[in-house]
Amino acid sequence: MLVLRKPYLIFLGDVDSAVDAKTALGVVDWCPDDVLGELAFPEARVSTGKPALGIAAAAAAGAGSLLIGIAPVGGRLPAHWLPSLLEAVRAGLDIVSGLHQRLSDIPELAAAAAAAGVQLHDVRHGAWPRVTGTGRKRKGLRLLTVGTDCALGKKYTALALTRALQARGLPASFRATGQTGVMISGSGVAIDAVVSDFVAGVAEQLSPDNEPDHWDVIEGQGSLFHPAYAGVTLGLLHGSQPDALVLCHHAGRQHIASLPDFPTPPLAEAIEAYLRAGRLTNAAVRCVGVSINSSALSEDEWLSYRARVEAELGLPVVDPMRGGGVERLAEAIHHNHHQEFSDHVA
Repeated sequence: MLVLRKPYLIFLGDVDSAVDAKTALGVVDWCPDDVLGELAFPEARVSTGKPALGIAAAAAAGAGSLLIGIAPVGGRLPAHWLPSLLEAVRAGLDIVSGLHQRLSDIPELAAAAAAAGVQLHDVRHGAWPRVTGTGRKRKGLRLLTVGTDCALGKKYTALALTRALQARGLPASFRATGQTGVMISGSGVAIDAVVSDFVAGVAEQLSPDNEPDHWDVIEGQGSLFHPAYAGVTLGLLHGSQPDALVLCHHAGRQHIASLPDFPTPPLAEAIEAYLRAGRLTNAAVRCVGVSINSSALSEDEWLSYRARVEAELGLPVVDPMRGGGVERLAEAIHHNHHQEFSDHVA
């Protein structure tokens, strides 16, 4: 499992779009205490709100890594960024990157990192172990966020739910399976970069044996209903062996994003498909709630939608972005399911 050295100096370069800076903004939103400052060129038009900090000052303040917080078009490192990265490694900082281009494939940077004894972390391209899944039941409790499609809130739901469970005094850990999640948590695995035969095995390692009352909240990836990414979703589901599932959905999305020939399934059918697949490695898996991205709905529309879906499914339906909704889900897990899951695992 990849482990990153915190705290971070966030590199923004000459970013001019908040969309391009979503990694930086997400990291600062979810682990602000792990970010010492930001490094941006004068022409940058986006800020995380963290103080401007040079590399030497960041190193002196104890920074562990320079984190590339932007994603340029094409996923390649612009040549004019290289001097800043070289300065960082020579100052003793690791470099953390989610770019498609491998930092280790840049000879000058790789040589400088080797000479300085620091690490170049290509989060998308980790050397994950080649281990196959065993299906062995592990101690502890696991919750996996799953979805009717990609890019609709699985990471956000997992992060928010972890925080809400911890606030209720439950031991809980967020387990990252995507590049931004890894950067936020400081450890994890980019599961979609693992060779397909080993996805389940790596997922088992991501959430190993733990205390009986400990919750691993595992960030979901892809969707069983996506013609391109269903494979990684299934491997992650089997290896995670979740005791609990939270289904994530974007209200109003009628088809898989960019694929109009593939409609999103009804929520009840989606839940049953995930439960049926999950029973291979955990016969007791169940769905404990639904997390909705309701950004397309007005407040009145959302309240009506939530009431209707809760009545249809008999499950709590929340939007983590609206009215502290995820706390309702954490409460349901705590009071209605925790003892039952603990008894089952014991």
